[in-house]
Amino acid sequence: MEAFEYNVSAARVIFGNGSVSKLAGEIAGQKLKAPLLLSTPEQVGYVSRLKKLLNGNIADVRSTIGLGKAISIRTGLPHICIPTTYADGDAEWSQDLTGTVIYDVDLTITLPASMSATSVVNAIAHAVTLEALYAWNTNPIISLLALKGVKSLAASLHRIVESPADVPGAVEGRLAYTTSACDSHHKLCHILGGSFNMPHAETHTIILPHALAYNSPAIPEVMKRLADVLPGSGGNAIKGLNVLLQSLKLKRGLKDFGFKEEDNPRAVEIGPIRELLRRAWAGEDARADF
Repeated sequence: MEAFEYNVSAARVIFGNGSVSKLAGEIAGQKLKAPLLLSTPEQVGYVSRLKKLLNGNIADVRSTIGLGKAISIRTGLPHICIPTTYADGDAEWSQDLTGTVIYDVDLTITLPASMSATSVVNAIAHAVTLEALYAWNTNPIISLLALKGVKSLAASLHRIVESPADVPGAVEGRLAYTTSACDSHHKLCHILGGSFNMPHAETHTIILPHALAYNSPAIPEVMKRLADVLPGSGGNAIKGLNVLLQSLKLKRGLKDFGFKEEDNPRAVEIGPIRELLRRAWAGEDARADF
């Protein structure tokens, strides 16, 4: 018998078509008033809608890149998140912060097809990596949910991209992400995004198959289970992921988003990088002899 620990965040999830209309009731139920609305510039139209829903009873409107998370962490104030893509980082953090997440399927229907595609692949990345399938502290419950999430996301992806207004497809994609969890893949993406201003979902889409291929020799059982839920895999999870990405006709090179090979001050060499990590692991003094 496999021993494990499973800690469930005390998050509240409100899911469905038009669920954003429940925002005012949620705020009242938490005995809150005058919320601060945070939005990216692309979603200003939704902010106007929220202001109407709240009868103008707001503190202010500000743009955000993780600002809501930071405010909630530092002040202890509640964080109510309304994601507008299929893999919104704010949603994960809201759950970690014992917050409320309102998943309104209608908000994803107007997304550009390319944004829908990359955000769904980003959601698959969260389901595949870190806590979900092969982290040191994974467990049978979260693994089961993650595989269900990958299967549903992969199955609904073409419907979402080919017909963004396909509500059942959007529902399946959005619901799958609420069940999927969130390794080297994420760390690489965060470094690329933070250091080189690379777009979040697109970077995850590009890095995921390569990171999974790199880890595959160490996780044969995970690769087998993943192949079982990816269409067209033929028993090979990497092939299944490649088939999925090829069919979506997405840009799959970092160079397509402005990353230059010369952005690295020194050419990347496997041997020296491996030795750098070994020295850091061992706690040795630094030496400029790579």
